[in-house]
Amino acid sequence: MSGSSHSARTAETGAGLAIEGHSIDYIPESERHARLSSQGPFWFLGNFHFFTISIGFVGPSLGLSALWTTLAGALGIMFGTLFMAFHGSQGPEMGLPQMIQSRAQFGYRGVVLALLATLFVFVGFNVVNVSLIMDGLRNVFGLEPIPVACAVIAVGALLSIYGHDLMHKAFKWALMLTLPLYTLVTVALMFGAGQADAPAAPTSPLGFSWVAFATQFAIAASYNISYAPYVSDYSRYLPKHTSRAKLIAAVFLGASLSGAWMIGLGAWLAQLLQASDALVALDRVGSSLLPGLGHVLVLVSVAGFLPVIALNTYSAMLTLLTGVDSVRRINPTPRARVLSILVITLVLLGCVLSIRGNGISILNTFLVLMLYFLVPWTAVNLVDYFGVRKGRYAIPHFFTPKGIYGAWQLRGIVAYVVGFVCMVPFFYIFDAAAGKEVFVGPVARMLDGVDIAWLVGLLVSGLTYYVLSRSLDLEAERRVVDAISERDILAMARQGGEQP
Repeated sequence: MSGSSHSARTAETGAGLAIEGHSIDYIPESERHARLSSQGPFWFLGNFHFFTISIGFVGPSLGLSALWTTLAGALGIMFGTLFMAFHGSQGPEMGLPQMIQSRAQFGYRGVVLALLATLFVFVGFNVVNVSLIMDGLRNVFGLEPIPVACAVIAVGALLSIYGHDLMHKAFKWALMLTLPLYTLVTVALMFGAGQADAPAAPTSPLGFSWVAFATQFAIAASYNISYAPYVSDYSRYLPKHTSRAKLIAAVFLGASLSGAWMIGLGAWLAQLLQASDALVALDRVGSSLLPGLGHVLVLVSVAGFLPVIALNTYSAMLTLLTGVDSVRRINPTPRARVLSILVITLVLLGCVLSIRGNGISILNTFLVLMLYFLVPWTAVNLVDYFGVRKGRYAIPHFFTPKGIYGAWQLRGIVAYVVGFVCMVPFFYIFDAAAGKEVFVGPVARMLDGVDIAWLVGLLVSGLTYYVLSRSLDLEAERRVVDAISERDILAMARQGGEQP
């Protein structure tokens, strides 16, 4: 890890709207200026938007009633949030982005396997995000999709270029903007707003089925498990000795409460209004209360969602820089950050313009695939952090292939691959819009389409890694860790990760 001087980066991160000076490098304890009180609201807003409402449309599209969809969504969100909350505690303890930490399990170069999976998640999320905004604003205002996509992606890129501090402020402003909005919509829906103009109810009444319930649970769980590669990116500026229990609780409560609320709101919008587009549904509810209010609700909702676009772009930048650095060591300067964000922005725009289709169908399929890719990684990472190394890492050795973690760690790679392969027979991928199965594994077929692939991946990858890690010389690693001071970390940073 080479780069500009420590003092230069301190100045860059501390000055108003200056571009953040750090990226994949270590955050010195003297620069840990974030507050624990910001984490709960930050992750509450992370789920408090119309994208999460759209997840509530999935259950009814499969024949599940709003009540059962709300329950399945709430349980899935809470389950998935457990993983992201535990990952969040790694940020302040190590002062590093999430995926840099994965070099301990996969190796300096071997981590590229996990990076490809997470980069797919970050870019894919924004493809779905932008597609939903394009479709919604076209349906409500008749706006041309391409200019909308360009504007939304540009704002997200700009916020992510300025980085951590401005993004935290943007999330705070967005929460204050959208909280009254969604409170109003929820209360209004309870009193029948928008239902007078709703289409006729479907001939087949919504009810319960295990396949639909399990699918909604898995999609909700995958939604918050998908935040696992993000969380440390936004908690790494917290002081090193931040209470682990309080941080986990803050992340869990923030992300799970808003997620359960929005999925439930989406489920009832789908059942009562026959909605399949979140922005159109918001417009209908608002317009039923006051002429023109619906359009205001849509505009405020989109504006409040823009920081989430930046969230994905920022973490994609950290992942891309980590991947490039794993192949050829780079200087993680602000210039490198900006260039990587521009590359990600162009790729995102290209994907958005080339991949078009039903938004809910894309959402359903993407979230299921995302769960399959992320589950083995999160199992390996958490087992290593809490069960094997117990949070004790030689931070300077993350930045060299010659350190104790080496270039390739077969334990992590094998555990990931074995877990993923074992999941395949349990895969159940269904295209809700087309009403057809995309891929169904033989075991999923035997289970009548109930998807438990994620559970298989968690257990197999986690247990495989734990068994393989029994051969690690943890005592030798601890001696190395105990001998490292922050001065050593900063000295290695100046020398490109090599031992001084």
